[in-house]
Amino acid sequence: MDEDVLTTLKILIIGESGVGKSSLLLRFTDDTFDPELAATIGVDFKVKTISVDGNKAKLAIWENREVDRNEGLKFARKHSMLFIEASAKTCDGVQCAFEELVEKIIQTPGLWESENQNKGVKLTHREEGQGGGACGGYCSVL
Repeated sequence: MDEDVLTTLKILIIGESGVGKSSLLLRFTDDTFDPELAATIGVDFKVKTISVDGNKAKLAIWENREVDRNEGLKFARKHSMLFIEASAKTCDGVQCAFEELVEKIIQTPGLWESENQNKGVKLTHREEGQGGGACGGYCSVL
């Protein structure tokens, strides 16, 4: 790991077929948008290092899971996870979504400290409406 990188985080982008998961990945990592981008077959993967609140984190981002919006929202609520929506086409909320995600993870050292590597993450139930975020209308923090 690079000396100045606090941690490497693995992120999975999920969503309905054709909603722009690959476009979101490309917008965030390469700041590009291709309206004619072909559907992903298999897995798309990118790496990007970002700095949030003075902490650098390397993001290993996969896009390969297809779920409908309601299923994703239900899953996020059940596991007290962030549910984030952004637009790769207009770039609305893209950078903010990833920064918000990294910020929340960094604020919870138990999710990323080396002693927890390869052990998985224990998720606890949290009541709806708790939490908050800096993304305004683009991120819903559950």
